[in-house]
Amino acid sequence: MRRKLKKRQLPLWLCGLFLPLGQLAANEADLDRFSTSLKIAAVNGVELHYFQSGSGVPVVLIHGGLGDYREWNAQIGPFSKHYRVLDYSRRYNYPNDNPERPDHSAIVEAMDLVALLDALKLERVHLVGYSYGGLTALFFATQHPERLRSLTLAEPAIMKWLPEIPGGQAELDKFMTTMWRPAGEACRKEQPETAVRIACDYFAGKDSYDKFPAEGRRLLMSNIREWKALTTSQNPFPMLDRELVRGLKVPTLLITGEKTLTPLRMIIEELSRVMPAAERVTISGATHDMWLQEPEACGKATLNFLSKH
Repeated sequence: MRRKLKKRQLPLWLCGLFLPLGQLAANEADLDRFSTSLKIAAVNGVELHYFQSGSGVPVVLIHGGLGDYREWNAQIGPFSKHYRVLDYSRRYNYPNDNPERPDHSAIVEAMDLVALLDALKLERVHLVGYSYGGLTALFFATQHPERLRSLTLAEPAIMKWLPEIPGGQAELDKFMTTMWRPAGEACRKEQPETAVRIACDYFAGKDSYDKFPAEGRRLLMSNIREWKALTTSQNPFPMLDRELVRGLKVPTLLITGEKTLTPLRMIIEELSRVMPAAERVTISGATHDMWLQEPEACGKATLNFLSKH
């Protein structure tokens, strides 16, 4: 049976790990309302666009894949009342235009983040990572724990853990063979829209891409270079050492959606076992799309956690 898409809230998200489809129904002008305040940092051989607001202890926001700094628009106001907020687009995300490399991964993104913090003279920060941005945050945390005040992870895409979780290998195989590899092949053939269609067909139903508003399709395509970089990478989901994660002493908050996808639920449960001291919040009624479905609940949970650390 074909799944129906609601106009105001699209219940599934592109590629299971990345951009919430709810963003596609948002107003494009509103998503870009901070663009006039963007700055550029030349770091680690690339240029990163970033936005800063507020003052005080720094909080760094890391968006998911096929998204960009605009994902956090709803959080900028509430967070900047209490903190210095750094919201940036990762190296292949809008509006960045950096040269491609064949081994793009969250490890590369973590190196970019180190260089960005150095350039902005930010020594210790609260780090908030979502989806693929959560994987980036974890690699940063395991390599530079001394630079963290706290770590907030919203369903990080630790795909390499799935084979060691009961039932996880089947979920990983389904993801890779049905969507990830075909999307990567389309990107190699320079068929970016086909790559996005493959992903949308798999997660939101046949021909769902054509049901999105024009501004939604433009938002997706504005970040297609990252999608290509990841789906054609030699190692898009590098293994994250469990023992390094287990050894982290930094205060950690794990956020998950009550109705998230099975593989992401498996990953967050495993992360809870590896990090038993971590606080955990489940956003009622939300999927992986939690930051857009329930921005107030996600923001309040995170700010409450940050206030204690």
